[in-house]
Amino acid sequence: MQSMPQHPLALSVSELNREAKHLLERHFDWVWVEGEIGNFTAAGSGHWYFTLKDAEAQVRCAMFKRANMRIKYRPGQGESVRIRARVSLYEGRGEFQLICEHMEPAGTGALQLAFEQLKNRLSQEGLFSAETKQVIPSAAEHIGVVTSATGAALQDILTVLSRRSPHSKVYVFPVAVQGENAAPQIADAINLADRLNKEHTLPLDVLVVGRGGGSLEDLWAFNEEVVARALFAASIPTVSAVGHETDFSIADLAADARAPTPSAAAELISADQLELLQLLDGLSARMARSTQRVLTDQSTHHIALRKRLRDPGFALKQQRSTLQRLLSSLSHATQRNVASVQGDARQAHLRLIAQHPRHRLARHRSQLTPLRQQLAVHIQHRIKDAQTEAAHKQSLLRSLGPEHILGRGYAIVTGSDGKVIRQPQDTAKGDAVTVRLKRGALTAQITGRSDD
Repeated sequence: MQSMPQHPLALSVSELNREAKHLLERHFDWVWVEGEIGNFTAAGSGHWYFTLKDAEAQVRCAMFKRANMRIKYRPGQGESVRIRARVSLYEGRGEFQLICEHMEPAGTGALQLAFEQLKNRLSQEGLFSAETKQVIPSAAEHIGVVTSATGAALQDILTVLSRRSPHSKVYVFPVAVQGENAAPQIADAINLADRLNKEHTLPLDVLVVGRGGGSLEDLWAFNEEVVARALFAASIPTVSAVGHETDFSIADLAADARAPTPSAAAELISADQLELLQLLDGLSARMARSTQRVLTDQSTHHIALRKRLRDPGFALKQQRSTLQRLLSSLSHATQRNVASVQGDARQAHLRLIAQHPRHRLARHRSQLTPLRQQLAVHIQHRIKDAQTEAAHKQSLLRSLGPEHILGRGYAIVTGSDGKVIRQPQDTAKGDAVTVRLKRGALTAQITGRSDD
């Protein structure tokens, strides 16, 4: 009896992809791969998906949100990068892929690239503009310091201030200066100091933000955007003092001033008491010399005045003699003036008597009689002249009057309307007319007329 042939055991697609995935992940440890980014996609979930390729091949890559949040810059299409990844397989589509855990630019450090990208962006926004910088006080009395409470930077600042300006008050805002939580703490401390100053709860003249030296990674908290924006928004003048002289940070650009070291920042904002004392000693010496010079000049002037001052008794004697002479002159002058005034009064009295109305009336009466006679004669002459002229004019008037003309045989003819008829044309045949003679009048009727 023949046996039926046995079929080999078959795997499902899911089982195959799962076994292949386990095989790849067990065989490969973490690998570093370098290539060019293509098809970059930032999903809404926060994950990144892209391909990594070279001239001959490409591989799909995924970088989940928890990993890409640690990247200090954002990669772009076509950039060359180095990634640290696990080799894996996406079971759903059976696609070979790399799960990326770290990324950095190829040929340069990721931190340096992130530094340049952030610097350029903030510069374009105007956060580093010189026009927005505030003046740093050179002799601050109330100083805020944002740094580690246990770091060397704080000790350096306190040492310099105790030597140069021991009267200055220092207010420390302790923060972590490196690590993931450092940047938010530094920004919060800057904002807190600024708010307390605005509320006049803690008046500050200046705020120093910094730490001691270290690597770029150690100093990275001072290259974070949140710190730069807090420095730019602060109303208090700010000084960035990060690292050593060769270190440079974004905070240095955003602050109102940069100090190469924390110690230099303390020197920048404080006046050296030794210099002040030397200046005070110099001013004291100048004041003493000036005071001595004034006293010497006053003493010399006083001596000169004493020499010019005479004995009061002698001066009083001279003044008394002068007074007697002036009194005598005044008496004689008064007597002369009184005599002159009396003479003038007598002359005025005589003139007044001469001008009395009684005398003037007597003179006027004596002149009135001849004037009255002259007036009577003048009036008689005027009357006679007027009478003669009136008689002449009356005779002339009679000679020119109608009665005189009528006396020579003439007559005056008037119409029934009483108007004088001067020519024949003023009458008509049958009109009644009145003929006035020298004595009496005639009533007549026109029977005919001649116009010649």
